[in-house]
Amino acid sequence: MLQQKKDLFSHQDTLARLHEDLPLSDKLSFIHQVILQDFPFISRLAIALYDEQTNILKTYAHSTEGDDNPVVTYEAPLEAAPSLREIIEQRRPRLVQDLDIFAQGTNVHTKRIAAKGYKASYTMPLYQSGAFVGFLFFNSFEAHPFTSAVLRQIDIYGHLIALMVINELAAIRTLVAAVQATRSMTHYRDIETGKHIDRTAHYARLIARELAADYNISDEQIEHIFLFSPLHDVGKIGIPDSILRKPGKLNDEEFDIMKTHPGKGREIIDAILEDFSLYALNHVNIMRNIAEYHHEAVDGSGYPKGLKGNEIPIEARISAVADVFDALTSRRAYKVPWSNEKAFALLRELSNTKLDRDCVDALLRNPDKILEIQQRFRDDETV
Repeated sequence: MLQQKKDLFSHQDTLARLHEDLPLSDKLSFIHQVILQDFPFISRLAIALYDEQTNILKTYAHSTEGDDNPVVTYEAPLEAAPSLREIIEQRRPRLVQDLDIFAQGTNVHTKRIAAKGYKASYTMPLYQSGAFVGFLFFNSFEAHPFTSAVLRQIDIYGHLIALMVINELAAIRTLVAAVQATRSMTHYRDIETGKHIDRTAHYARLIARELAADYNISDEQIEHIFLFSPLHDVGKIGIPDSILRKPGKLNDEEFDIMKTHPGKGREIIDAILEDFSLYALNHVNIMRNIAEYHHEAVDGSGYPKGLKGNEIPIEARISAVADVFDALTSRRAYKVPWSNEKAFALLRELSNTKLDRDCVDALLRNPDKILEIQQRFRDDETV
């Protein structure tokens, strides 16, 4: 009888680790290891997300280790990948048993995949409530590895991974929407336009991508910085309008009150995480750090804690540069927009004192991309 009771719990769930609090990339790597037990020829899993606003595909998560992943911190217009576009049009996966058919391809991602020696690919489109959200790639170093029997099994894993991705994205969007709704309940919503939010997000993403290699920032983290950076000032909903909207300079007492908004922002985010049961959401500390530390200065003169240099989380340093640049180049009731050149000059002046030099340099290396962001997300009142 005792043995029979033990036998009741003799099997260990093969995918039990998916219940643990792990980043999506770690879960993807774990599923890959499980797949390899049955299909050792599947060498890589990767996810690319689709940005509907910009029609851009961007790398998000992968299962390869170290420098073996051929495509990281990469984005490209969907229109530049006609074979991937066709997947969406057909609403069916794409099977390529021999990637040599793309040997003459000129796209960067095509060349990188070929250079690493991959020979075959199976690509599944990801959908959420019928809306396209991205692609899941299964790659192999072998040609012609995908039989019908193999594909039936891989489809099951593919839909499991799709549910993981969609659940994580849905949780992030719930958090972002909750914070935005909280902010919109106050008059503060009139201070910054939706286009400011869009521009700040894309500037932050641009900076994060430039710094990814040196700061070991993953594609997953880049996406979270992109989503969370525009919410840095949520704590200002706790600042009285008499201070927040004061047209002139704040006095010392008023400024002391204003300096409480980073701490209030952290408190608001923590409350929302608790209320929506999102406290286990991966990378949520990125949002906390951006809200609490975006007014810290690299020379230690910032607030609320007077952190210096690398003591300030990199996501907060990125967000600070993105926000200052957009504030300078945007129209406000009290100022006309600065030219990019004038704003660049001030950023250089503030570099290594108030703002992080690497973050400033990363932004300034991309004047063409900055213009593209400004043109795409232009305020209605600007020309």
